[in-house]
Amino acid sequence: MLHGLLAATSVTGFDPAAATEAYIATMDAAARSRSDAYFEGGYWLILVNLVAGLIVAFLLLQTGFAKGLRDRIRGVVKSTSLTVAIYAAIYTVVTTLLLFPLTIWQGYFREHAYGLSTMTMGGWMSEQLIGLVTGMVMAAIFLTLFYLVLRIAKRTWWIWGAAVSVVLLAVTIFVSPVYIDPLFNEYTPMEESVLRDDILALAQANGIPADNVYVFDVSRQSNRITANVNGLFGTTRIALSDTLIENTDPDEVLAVMGHEMGHYALNHLWEMFTVFAILLAIGFAFTDALFRTLNDRFGGRWGVSGISDIAGLPLLAACLSVFFFLMTPVANTIIRTNEAEADLFGLNAARAPDGFATAALRLAAYRKIDPGPLEEFVFFDHPSGRARVAMSMQWKAGQLAWGATDQTSELRLDRAEQIMRDLAAQSAAN
Repeated sequence: MLHGLLAATSVTGFDPAAATEAYIATMDAAARSRSDAYFEGGYWLILVNLVAGLIVAFLLLQTGFAKGLRDRIRGVVKSTSLTVAIYAAIYTVVTTLLLFPLTIWQGYFREHAYGLSTMTMGGWMSEQLIGLVTGMVMAAIFLTLFYLVLRIAKRTWWIWGAAVSVVLLAVTIFVSPVYIDPLFNEYTPMEESVLRDDILALAQANGIPADNVYVFDVSRQSNRITANVNGLFGTTRIALSDTLIENTDPDEVLAVMGHEMGHYALNHLWEMFTVFAILLAIGFAFTDALFRTLNDRFGGRWGVSGISDIAGLPLLAACLSVFFFLMTPVANTIIRTNEAEADLFGLNAARAPDGFATAALRLAAYRKIDPGPLEEFVFFDHPSGRARVAMSMQWKAGQLAWGATDQTSELRLDRAEQIMRDLAAQSAAN
């Protein structure tokens, strides 16, 4: 039946809507129900994480821990910046411990319950510890500079704070491929092969400065597929997960890599720096107003003298988290728009629409494939599986109308059905 939907259509009469439905139909009801439950659960986790963070902030302020920690550090060191750095590191540890029950349920037990994680408890805990140490160092550096801005700029800190944040983000992206990513995964040069040559040719054709392709061992953490073109100013690196190579065919790999290269070629990183700076400036202005309102009422009890007082960090973080919670649809739409642009770029670059469609079906193992319009607008930071399959089939229809030949529809439907069986078996095994 699935094959008949396309086989009955001549090349010149290719119906992208029917092709889309044929691909979507390869996902059976049980797989769709499981994917929907996982992804929809994430909607509630946005709220749960906000509430948990607000409760932690309230406890740190109301119990006097925040001001007490500041006073104890001040009693040992005289430098204001050093006080902020030490406070930031300790704050990171304390909040991590307080939120750890939610973190372990969300990041370990829930992932295993849905068959998405391949990690042992020991391996997961080890990565959490690495993340904690890394977070302490990064928080100390960032907040030291950030609170320096707060003390100097005073009323206009929200503008300068956004600028400093974007600069620090750029530095992080610059050093990440060299110093941060290898803490969590091993990166090795991809073995010489036709696929490697094709990826490099795709990169060269699209102006990406890379002479090698790296593979990183995601399989030790998850069965998800992923890839990236990451880095800045000479640290740009093309990388793909071992799961992408081992579990997909070349058309799917090239479709995914074409998408990732699209982000680079379309200057999405620089675009996001600009958008992020604007959004963050608005968020800091919101935070400034809300912080002052709450601190005017409760600051005496909390021992927080003002927004530049490091003891007010829990309140500042809480105010900013409220802003980004409210901005969820806005932030998701900005990212989703860029992802859709990269999808179209990838289709034009790799010219593998059926490979892109089956790759989208793989992602549907943990991303709801067919949401409603409002649901997709609010909660999706990537186009839905249906939207991606529909785009690839629409692209294919245009190519066929332009004179291309279709030799892959029947084969890819067989492949899509096999993917669904493999994912079901994989989920059961984990």
